[in-house]
Amino acid sequence: TGNPKVVIKTNKGDIQLELFRDKAPVTVENFMKYVNNGHYKGTIFHRVIDNFMIQGGDPDSRGAAPSMRLGMGGPGYTIPAEILPQFIHTKGMLAAARRPDAVNPDKQSSGSQFYIVHGAPVNPQMLEMFNNQRAGKFTYTAEQMAEYAATKGTPNLDGDYTIFGQMIDGFEVLDAIAAMQVDRANRPLRSEEHT
Repeated sequence: TGNPKVVIKTNKGDIQLELFRDKAPVTVENFMKYVNNGHYKGTIFHRVIDNFMIQGGDPDSRGAAPSMRLGMGGPGYTIPAEILPQFIHTKGMLAAARRPDAVNPDKQSSGSQFYIVHGAPVNPQMLEMFNNQRAGKFTYTAEQMAEYAATKGTPNLDGDYTIFGQMIDGFEVLDAIAAMQVDRANRPLRSEEHT
């Protein structure tokens, strides 16, 4: 009952997450199914961009050769978007990855891939710019603007992806993974970074 908590174990340390079961029930149920059946064991954070996010959940990443292109793997289905305006992409937020709008106009989420926001500093002018661009679709509250002022984030993703949880511990691990050396496809050069 309540919001489940999960731990992602990596060789950099543990990341603990709380999932928003009451706000994104379909996404959380799907994610928990894969947590409980061991789907994520041995996978890696295959896309790591410092000051942006770390992405995992691609089953093809399990034991993948260093040259193998990753990011397209999954269970072969998508799930409906559960995008809520109260959730924004501040550091440590957990969200479902998805394919681009051009091939996914309903913003449906990946069946298994997810990302955790690392983020960069956000200033009020940036948020005002996004408010103007999204006029009538999404507007930041004073509280959300204060949240961004107090931490880092990726506001360009707000209103476009399903956020379904947040980190509650392990921020130093997130920082360590985000700082890893990566190749041109943003895959860590040391592939033993498993979730």
